[in-house]
Amino acid sequence: MERATELKHDDQHLMDILAIAEHRDQAALVRLFDHYAPKVRAFCLAKQPGANLMADDIAQEVMIRIWNKAHTYKKESASLNTWVFTLARNARIDYLRKNSRHQSDIDPEYLWQNVVDENADPFKDAQQQRDQERIREGLDKLPADQKQVLAKVYLEGKTHKEAAEELSLPLGTIKSRVRLALHKLTIYIKR
Repeated sequence: MERATELKHDDQHLMDILAIAEHRDQAALVRLFDHYAPKVRAFCLAKQPGANLMADDIAQEVMIRIWNKAHTYKKESASLNTWVFTLARNARIDYLRKNSRHQSDIDPEYLWQNVVDENADPFKDAQQQRDQERIREGLDKLPADQKQVLAKVYLEGKTHKEAAEELSLPLGTIKSRVRLALHKLTIYIKR
């Protein structure tokens, strides 16, 4: 059942990218944003835990690139996931180059070591590459309600709205818990 739902969503995402390419369909972009923005954020945070502003900026840049480059997507060449995470990787590299004080601060080997494999699931790869020990320690120190919300939003890739519905909590409560948890986690990780 879960696999059928996943295939249905994949088909919807393919239809959305075509709708953007052919008709500049804003509703399709919103659906793709709701699906991919949390995953792109998680991808960025896996590379640099605590870099929330960077992750937000890159997620927005990826959505702009999807809007502008939807017509270049070819499903014969790569899955939509692979294409989106290639955009994310490139946007992250561009962001780091643009916001680096010195070009030498960026290790090119680090930037290119994570080239997206067409057959890999980029979201799972990003999760596996996290500094698992440090994050796990930080998560263990969070209150249970904050830890639960972070797991829904960042590990399961749910939107704030989906997490609120699943946990039967107001959207504002979810957003507050995420903000507080990320703040505490950032402080812990930076120690």
